[in-house]
Amino acid sequence: MQRFLIATGALLLLAGLLWPWLSKLPWGRLPGDIAIEREGFSFYFPLGTSLLVSALLSLLLWWWRR
Repeated sequence: MQRFLIATGALLLLAGLLWPWLSKLPWGRLPGDIAIEREGFSFYFPLGTSLLVSALLSLLLWWWRR
């Protein structure tokens, strides 16, 4: 558990340091993301992005446990 928490903290720190460059990537605007914009109302649900992140995290954790 300690190794997991340290790795998670290191990844969050790295993502925070690289944020100016990471924010320019098309994450959150992938096909499958739901965006509804109407007058006085906007709704955004990153379904495609969520599925991609979930798959990547599942593969990473599966690889790490082996």
